[in-house]
Amino acid sequence: MKNSSPLWRCLALYRLMPWRFSLTALLFILFNLSLAWQQWLIGRAVHDVESGHAAVRLADGSLDLSVIRFWLILLIAVVLGRAILQYLGGVMALVIGQELLSILRQRILLQVQRLDLAYHWRHGVGEIVTRTTRDADKVRDALINFWRQVFEAGLVLLASVGLLCWYHPWLAVVPLLLTLTGISIFIFQTDHLVALDRAVGDAYDRVNQDLSEGVNGVRVIKSFGLEQRRTDIFTAHVASFMHQARAALAYSASRIPIPQVVVALSHVWILAFGAHLVQQGQLNIGELVASLLVANTLVFRIEGVGRVMQVFADARSSAARIWELLDAEPAIQPGRKTLPDGPLGLRLSDVGVNALGDGASILQQCNFEVAPGEVVAVIGTTGAGKSTLAGLLPRLLERSEGAALVGSPWAGWQDIHDVSLDELRRKVHVVPQESFLFSDTLEANLRLGNPQATEQDLRDALALVSAGDVLERLSDGFATRLGDRGITLSGGQRQRICLARALLAKPAILVLDDATSALDALTERTVLDNLRQLRTDSGHKVTVVLIASKLSTILLADRVALLAQGRIVAEGTHAVLAASSADYRDLLGVEHGK
Repeated sequence: MKNSSPLWRCLALYRLMPWRFSLTALLFILFNLSLAWQQWLIGRAVHDVESGHAAVRLADGSLDLSVIRFWLILLIAVVLGRAILQYLGGVMALVIGQELLSILRQRILLQVQRLDLAYHWRHGVGEIVTRTTRDADKVRDALINFWRQVFEAGLVLLASVGLLCWYHPWLAVVPLLLTLTGISIFIFQTDHLVALDRAVGDAYDRVNQDLSEGVNGVRVIKSFGLEQRRTDIFTAHVASFMHQARAALAYSASRIPIPQVVVALSHVWILAFGAHLVQQGQLNIGELVASLLVANTLVFRIEGVGRVMQVFADARSSAARIWELLDAEPAIQPGRKTLPDGPLGLRLSDVGVNALGDGASILQQCNFEVAPGEVVAVIGTTGAGKSTLAGLLPRLLERSEGAALVGSPWAGWQDIHDVSLDELRRKVHVVPQESFLFSDTLEANLRLGNPQATEQDLRDALALVSAGDVLERLSDGFATRLGDRGITLSGGQRQRICLARALLAKPAILVLDDATSALDALTERTVLDNLRQLRTDSGHKVTVVLIASKLSTILLADRVALLAQGRIVAEGTHAVLAASSADYRDLLGVEHGK
């Protein structure tokens, strides 16, 4: 299936709703085939009028209009019946089109959540938003137009050619050849339209990305007075998008009419050849009128197909972009093993991690061990790889070499590659420095860590991180909405809420990636002292890894590890390292032995 056209793969989603697909197809078949019947009836009615059978004068001088009434009633009934079929078919096409749009967007969201961080770093927010909105909408429009134009046009062509062939084979052959020629020209033009729409989509990605950054980075923009510069950049991206869009529109406007003219020649042929047949007595006036109606129908339908071919060209590009995302495989594949229920430690053996872009080593031959229940601080210069080390433990990032193990000396060690991701991330939790809160209530944000937590559990978690005062200051308590990314809270308040959320998850290993950087020294000490008393569900102490940059944080750890040049170069207590490591002293700005 992956080798099929992306748009056909979208159309194949109709199999998820077989009865609706079948019903919609049946309604459109009846509606369009009945059109040829309606035109045949009109021809018969005109022939009756022409031959004088429609109105007959009786012997008493009155007119017998029963034939006219018959044709009027029959044609009105046919028109009403076709109108009902068209309405029901149109509604069904819209319904399944919207359902397919929902299916696509749901699959995109699930895939976005499934893909690893490396993919998200390579592809911006704007690109993913575009594929979920603009591209999905274009595919939806194509799927709806599939019914209203392509499917209908095929049925109309079949019925029209059949009726013309019934009257005379040559009345059908030439319009059929002209129609197929016009459609071939349409198809020939679509590849270039696809390339043009691809360029439009890429330009739209840049607009979306810039808009997203402008909204999310509004504080930085205002702080540095970057409003005009950002506006100029955004204007340039919009101008590029408009240029690409105009190029696509100019091409379609100049090329689409050509096949329409070719198809319109069938009207000329039927009129000329039909008049010849009437003269030869092989066709009556009513049949000629019906044939001209058929020609009009073909011309209008193919003109509609011309417009929809542009929609399909756009949708081919959009569908390709969507399936590029849906077909992407996460670089991080889950294992199947589980972790023991007791206390857990961690062990890195000759671990290496490479950067995404140039492949340079961030960590190399890194060896590091934390015993179950131990509190260890990891320090290093900016860019030393501290956050990479933190992301490696729950497999948010992937190692390139070595082994990363979780377990204990008495229960054994498990390679994190062999462990189920859900299990691993439930027991190894990372709290990043960037405090992200969803635009929801305080309670909803906290329950992300433990949906079954009681209100008392929530209060206890807030108390552990000294955030009880945050709850008291909120007007609606737990029901207070925190705004986009928790904008209504200060940096320190957001960090404490994120810490509370992590504690509610009750991990066996808790990694704080500079997650207390916005706290004052007193609050930080209280929080870390409380963390030392944490217990898992089984009653064992929680293992804590502190990615730290402040001396106040480091002093609260049992042991300190110095990360430099991609590996742990020194370990020990603060006192030992302050006395033995010049790099450690320089990094923290402490004097020898202090």
